[in-house]
Amino acid sequence: MTNDTRPTIADVARRAGVSKGLVSFALNGRAGVSPETRERILSVAADMGWSPSLRARSLSVGRAFACGLVIGRSPDVIAADPFFPSFIAGVEDEFSVSGQVLVLAAATPGRHEEQTYRGLVADRRVDGVILSDLRAGDTRVALVAGLGIAAVTLGAPDVESPFTSVSVDDGAGIRLAVDHLAELGHTDIAHVAGPTAMLHGRNRAAAFEAAAAARGIRSRVVSTDFSAADGARATDALLDADRPPTAIVYSNDNMAIAGLGRAQSRGLVVPRDLSITGFDDAEIGRHLFPALTSVATDARGWGAAAARALIAATTGAPAEELVLPDPRLHVRSSTGAPPRVPARRVAAPAPRPDGPPIA
Repeated sequence: MTNDTRPTIADVARRAGVSKGLVSFALNGRAGVSPETRERILSVAADMGWSPSLRARSLSVGRAFACGLVIGRSPDVIAADPFFPSFIAGVEDEFSVSGQVLVLAAATPGRHEEQTYRGLVADRRVDGVILSDLRAGDTRVALVAGLGIAAVTLGAPDVESPFTSVSVDDGAGIRLAVDHLAELGHTDIAHVAGPTAMLHGRNRAAAFEAAAAARGIRSRVVSTDFSAADGARATDALLDADRPPTAIVYSNDNMAIAGLGRAQSRGLVVPRDLSITGFDDAEIGRHLFPALTSVATDARGWGAAAARALIAATTGAPAEELVLPDPRLHVRSSTGAPPRVPARRVAAPAPRPDGPPIA
């Protein structure tokens, strides 16, 4: 054995003066090894810096020791969304301890996405998957169940599912935002929502409308694809209305930050003329001027909980419904009392052309 080569079971066996089979039994906690011999083998293995080969371990037990996360969104949207890096960090917090590997893929919803799941299973690359961004009548639940691997869903699907679900009540966060604005005196509030095809986008929009109705607030909803660009478009549409809202509740922070920029480009002062709330509580929102009032859901904790549930599912644990603590609203300086006189409508400035300015 050289210094740059990882020690093998054969190396441990030679050093301990026993057979490779006995070393394998001792290292895997199997019966047939005396306590004294087991202790000697474990001591030798520790002294030599032996660690299990994931490839050999996978072959011996028929498992990949890897789990997949297939995100059915545009790579550009994924890259800009602060939720996924935090969520993946939480998954890795658990996987780094358990010895699992995360296999991450971005796929276009539909045929490409289905092929991605089938490929992961056919190549035996994963033992289970995390299903994110649940959709109405989500066909992925039946697809993954039919492929015979473990899975965990982020949220409770609206179709029959054999899998554990790990959920956060998105509606609770939206209700907190609406109640906060109502208590400030707002009676005309809009919601820039996510895609209606996604359950959490739909649930947040439904929670907004219910909370507004309960408070007697005039409300309207604009759907988007969750991107900052679509959030900016929705903001312009709302501010161009004959009667613009005095506050906007956004379904994520990226859209809220884009909306803040669009409002200020028109000469509006936030929150004097328009109050804005976000969702996800991204760190950058705390350093804006004004700092963004936002709903915090602990994406990293959600990722860790999903990873623990998936590890349990791969070992045959029964399915269950896990509900994480409700989101919290962090109030900052992007929200305030409504204007006494409606803000003057200012046309949105024309987009600047790409490229350097002309001298």
